[in-house]
Amino acid sequence: MFTVPQSLSPDPFVPGAFRVMAGETSQSWVDPAHPTRLEFEYVQRIVEGLEATVLTRPDDVRLRVVHLGGGGLSLPRYVAARRPHTAQIVCEPDADLVEEVRRKLPLPKHSGIKVRVTEGRPGLAEMPGDYADVVILDAFDGMTVPASLVTGEFFADVARVLRPGGLLAANLADRIPFGWTKRVLAGIGASLRHLHLVSESAVLKGRRYGNLVVFASRERLPHDALARAAHGSPFPQRALFGRDLARWIGGAQPFTDDDAVWCPAPDGGRLWFS
Repeated sequence: MFTVPQSLSPDPFVPGAFRVMAGETSQSWVDPAHPTRLEFEYVQRIVEGLEATVLTRPDDVRLRVVHLGGGGLSLPRYVAARRPHTAQIVCEPDADLVEEVRRKLPLPKHSGIKVRVTEGRPGLAEMPGDYADVVILDAFDGMTVPASLVTGEFFADVARVLRPGGLLAANLADRIPFGWTKRVLAGIGASLRHLHLVSESAVLKGRRYGNLVVFASRERLPHDALARAAHGSPFPQRALFGRDLARWIGGAQPFTDDDAVWCPAPDGGRLWFS
């Protein structure tokens, strides 16, 4: 159950655009008239992963995308604009936010996007095996990722739902020394062995708290293409994969359903997603 209510707030500078706010935290941004416009850096990183992998598949292949966490539906809208007729399921537990989005930012007809008012873990558990080409984990309660969505057991279920060659894209948040993130990555790697992490250099150097975007698959990822795309950002980015990422994770052990914790909150209790 959500502990921090979410709501839509009009963007003061872009007519027709909205921010999803959780308290004072701006969690996502959406312009329904221009669904491929992405303002948040972490959303751009996720989209780069999609563009380098599943969105390159032939147009006659109908994709299935599962979103754990919905917000203003910026990522589902992007996918629908880029790849019409994609079947998308969004699991969003905040019923009030879902109703507000439907009222103020209605989806186009025949968008292929279905929103279920449910938490991510049980929503995923209801899906059949080999169902999805992509699972996107972008679920925050206020400023933190729920513990139930970072365990080895959860990522085993993600792997069950993914088709061969399927992609997990996860938005995390942490600060140096990244003990929490390393345990999350260990859990992902136990089920999806190929990993790629990208974040702002300032975050990885410990200068501030921030987002870390992770891609994972059973099959080798296009690491060079992902790294090149991230380096085109106006803010310096750093990618870790292969041996470098394995050394970074070190001996971290996966979280389990018995010992998992929510991600650390930022100092000062406020986070503007980058």
